Amino acid sequence: MSLIRLNDVSVRFENNQILREAFFKLEAGDRVGLIGRNGSGKSTLLKLILDQVEPDAGTVAVELGTKIGYFSQFSELNGASTITEVLDALFVEVKTIEAELAEIDSAIAADPQADEMDRLIHRQSELFESMDRLDGWDYPRSIDTVLTKLGFDEAHRICPIDSLSGGWRNRAALAKILLEDPDVLLLDEPTNFLDIAGVEWLENWFKSFKGAAIIVSHDRKFLDSVVTRIIEVENFHLHEYPGNFAEYVVAKQFKLKSLESQFLHESELLAFEAEGISDRREAAKAASKGLDNKLSKIKKSRAPRPVDKIITEIYGGLHIKDTLCRVEGLSKAYGEKTLFTELSFEVRRGNRMVILGANGSGKSTLLRVLTEQEKQDSGYVTWTKGAAVVSYNEILEELDPDDTVTHAVNAMPNSLAFNATKKSVNRFLAMFQFSEADLKNRIGNLSGGQRARVAMAMCLLSGASVLILDEPTNHLDMSSTQVMERALLHFPGAVVVVSHDRFFTEKIANRYLVFGTEHAKVGEVVVRGA
Repeated sequence: MSLIRLNDVSVRFENNQILREAFFKLEAGDRVGLIGRNGSGKSTLLKLILDQVEPDAGTVAVELGTKIGYFSQFSELNGASTITEVLDALFVEVKTIEAELAEIDSAIAADPQADEMDRLIHRQSELFESMDRLDGWDYPRSIDTVLTKLGFDEAHRICPIDSLSGGWRNRAALAKILLEDPDVLLLDEPTNFLDIAGVEWLENWFKSFKGAAIIVSHDRKFLDSVVTRIIEVENFHLHEYPGNFAEYVVAKQFKLKSLESQFLHESELLAFEAEGISDRREAAKAASKGLDNKLSKIKKSRAPRPVDKIITEIYGGLHIKDTLCRVEGLSKAYGEKTLFTELSFEVRRGNRMVILGANGSGKSTLLRVLTEQEKQDSGYVTWTKGAAVVSYNEILEELDPDDTVTHAVNAMPNSLAFNATKKSVNRFLAMFQFSEADLKNRIGNLSGGQRARVAMAMCLLSGASVLILDEPTNHLDMSSTQVMERALLHFPGAVVVVSHDRFFTEKIANRYLVFGTEHAKVGEVVVRGA
């Protein structure tokens, strides 16, 4: 029997349709990747399962007794306890069994009467079975492994959770849910605050997880490694594709090609229909107008956009110097912790430099030093005169809630919107899913994902020579990430990126700065080509 069932479910919020006639089943052991554009209904689907949203039509059923664990990118633990104490408290039943086993050991050592000895041994056998069932023999090691792989050092383990940053409390919540071992995991962007090592560990963790999972993620490589089928939320419906993300890409291409063939076939039929009434001039004119409108709508909705042509048109007039930045002997430490020392490299035109390393190794600190948000301990950062630098994360933080999307994009001092044609800029913004109505909307009315798209569009259209991006895929949906990737590949300047999204970095990188490699000294950074 299915653990979770959605039958003919429809959901509306005010005047906005979110889901229509949605059907879905989750079986034991399923690994479902849930994808779709920002605002398409992914989080709503999870809230339906959690009974946080009521459907307007249809039914949502969860099998009685099913234990559900829910984690979102905004999940945070709080309280005065440490994360170690919180996780230790999950094993109360195990500790009770351990205490009883210790009492039995003491009683057996006292050499009781035969009847009592039989009773003790029988009870001991029952408790051994319970420990096996709970996998409780080595729970301290399980706690240590989860915390280690999610990046918790000793200081983070022993301080109150309320003293942790939001990102660390988020990771603490993930650790708790994983150790609770639910029947169904609902994960909404679980990799956002993890480094690459943490993401890879989570992938391996899924190999031994016996439950089912629904995973909302923009991390294509993670989906490729973990899921067994993809559900795409598109046009208010759930569209299912068997297999992992790579298999979805192939299947979706075939589906789109089928739609293109359908369009060609339909256009021939419509043309033939128009010819059949050509002897009636007025009818022919009316029909022709109707046919033209219909064909135009079909072509608009189904024909793929020439993405690369739009981007190259926008960047055609952008002229960049060869050498943009020189970094010499750069060092930075916090107290006794050395992040990097004697770091030297150049940023040149055409560089797409990805900075890799574990959480806390100094990647984001280096970006802040490059953008003069933070002061280095020693060394120099020398930007070439006239080399404009823009930080996506600064733009995102400084968005004016009273500003409109159109004004924000056009108000950048050297915005390419001034030089490129209005048609090219509007088509570029359309690729980022901004309709004409969206462009007139105030930023304060937008969701987090929509604001991220505004900031990224501003960054890519800024006219800067160097783009600084810290975890840019975290709040973008998959479609927007793909547009960003195409833009970065055509961008004539330089890009410096920190990201744990391996699919993204492998597509764009032609140079790497690697913190904490296996043979590197503390604080040493290895610079290499792609």
